[in-house]
Amino acid sequence: MGIVELENVKKVYTLGKAEVHAVRGVTFSIEKGDFASIVGPSGSGKSTILNLIGCIDQPTSGIVRINGTITEGLKDKALTKLRHETLGFIFQSFNLIPVLNVYENIEFPLLLGKDRRSKKEIREWIEFLVEAVGLGDHMHHKSNELSGGQRQRVAIARALATKPEIVLADEPTANLDSKTGQSIIELMKKMNAELNTTFIFSTHDRTIMEIADHVIQLLDGLVLEDTKESAKVGSLS
Repeated sequence: MGIVELENVKKVYTLGKAEVHAVRGVTFSIEKGDFASIVGPSGSGKSTILNLIGCIDQPTSGIVRINGTITEGLKDKALTKLRHETLGFIFQSFNLIPVLNVYENIEFPLLLGKDRRSKKEIREWIEFLVEAVGLGDHMHHKSNELSGGQRQRVAIARALATKPEIVLADEPTANLDSKTGQSIIELMKKMNAELNTTFIFSTHDRTIMEIADHVIQLLDGLVLEDTKESAKVGSLS
């Protein structure tokens, strides 16, 4: 059983009197530890599927199963718990809190839930993440003192703070130059390998597609191709 499973999922939005069929019956499974890329042109359903996996939205029909749990019908409290404990999010706009420094931005998700770790364990984990994303010298810098690539590194560390099993990344390199984007992709691949965290991307970035070991190609709300290459390995630096 995959860590993420979609079974004949459809999503219809109503805009005035019109219906928009964003997803038209999608079935696929993503295994634990996958570095998966959901690709396709604008309007193909990428972001909708990411929102369904992230429990930000619910399907019109079909089943979305996250780590064995069917998301449909879950109460708000259970959905919040699932999002907080199982999922991490990386956004193309970074979504850092300007008044907080690097350490505090990464710590923030841990303040929202009941973390059973001691303060010492939490501090050591955050310091490990800061070093892992290459920002050891910037721990006390605020986001407006960082470059775009550095902000995205903070966002990656923050997504990993709760030790989620799945990280969802919506166009994580869209606002970065190609060189910085490449380093960010290699960093995420490194974290994927070291922590066995499942990464799922919505992307146009061909570099992510090439380094991914699982590519799901969409067209008009349908799966055009679903390719799993367990032997595919990206270069790490």
